[in-house]
Amino acid sequence: MSGVNVLRDGGMMTIAINNPPVNAISAAVLDGLEAALDEARQDAGVRGVLIVGTEQIFAAGADIGSFLAGGLTPAEANRRGVEVYKALETLPKPTVAAVLGHCLGGGLELALAADLRVAGPDARFGQPEVHLGIIPGWNGTVRLPRLIGQSWASEIILTGSPIDGRRAYEMGLVNRLAAASEVWDAASNLLREAMAQSPAAVGKAKALVRESFQADAALREREALLDLLQGPEAAEGMTAFMERRRPRY
Repeated sequence: MSGVNVLRDGGMMTIAINNPPVNAISAAVLDGLEAALDEARQDAGVRGVLIVGTEQIFAAGADIGSFLAGGLTPAEANRRGVEVYKALETLPKPTVAAVLGHCLGGGLELALAADLRVAGPDARFGQPEVHLGIIPGWNGTVRLPRLIGQSWASEIILTGSPIDGRRAYEMGLVNRLAAASEVWDAASNLLREAMAQSPAAVGKAKALVRESFQADAALREREALLDLLQGPEAAEGMTAFMERRRPRY
């Protein structure tokens, strides 16, 4: 796929952003992401998705030139990015972003749309849009405060100044910190932990966590639990627990 490379390793799909020199999020990258996510959604054999960049850079901001060259207006480019990132956020399978190097603007917003993030201490996270007289437009002002709180999000967004991976870990932006040479392995291991669980339970849990700010969140949780209790995966999980063995999902 143009803009991204897609690899399969058993149930794990790796989506690698491939848009040199800085891995900007271009129209082609969004097209590739969308196609890969559609495949992951429809293929029951895909149990989780790992998103990576290169060893030097995860992803820079939006490639405005590519959108203009493709005839998209700023409004259309904004809608396109929002739609594709929403597809990642709502994928009913676990997703992990493995971040090395720069993760800025639209690149950070991509990482925010994943469930979990693993980074090296020297990674650089930032929303520099205010330097250009604009603001994050692919839901960065929505997801970042939900993830790390209003105060930390305000610092990152209002100053436009980047933070390193260690600071991002302290803020809660990054789930796990690893040496640069071990980031991809650490991210893969974290993803495999989630992939080993009940797919039905993980899918519902993802949706509930994402919608936990809604007024009816508690009711939705109860309904999801009762639905799962009637399914075969809950039966297998409980039987395996009683039999002191690993469940087979």
